[in-house]
Amino acid sequence: MNYTQELDHCEDFGDVFELVKKSVKESLGQWRGGLMLYLADLPIYIGAFHGVGSNAIVMNRRLLDLAIKSSRSRREVNSYVFYILLHEYLHSLGYIDEGAVRRLVHSVAERTFGEEHPTTQIALTGPVAILSRMRQPAEESYGSDMEIVRDFDRSNQTYFS
Repeated sequence: MNYTQELDHCEDFGDVFELVKKSVKESLGQWRGGLMLYLADLPIYIGAFHGVGSNAIVMNRRLLDLAIKSSRSRREVNSYVFYILLHEYLHSLGYIDEGAVRRLVHSVAERTFGEEHPTTQIALTGPVAILSRMRQPAEESYGSDMEIVRDFDRSNQTYFS
């Protein structure tokens, strides 16, 4: 499987998440389904979070919007989304220690895409490389509204869904 081409053709969160799960299964031999994705306006220093023991990943909508506005290509946007989802997916698999998760994210990204791919570079430096292109800081207002992303984790859907 050519993960770079697959990622380039991803059109939504569900497409990217399917690649995340495949790459983790291939790299670490682990898998889980039944996760849900929410978008919420979080503080700028939080990319996303997964509540231990929950089936929810909450992604920072404000940072996602910044990544979209400052990215040069679909590959960069999809790489950012892959990085965030991979990090939180590893937490959902039981990896709790942040330092260990960051190292695993880099390892999985490098094995999946190679050293020079934007996903691996984001895993190495954090999303600052993409987000630093924005000239204006994001507004520091937080909303309480969370938006659920439909059709996210397709592994728990049946043929008849």
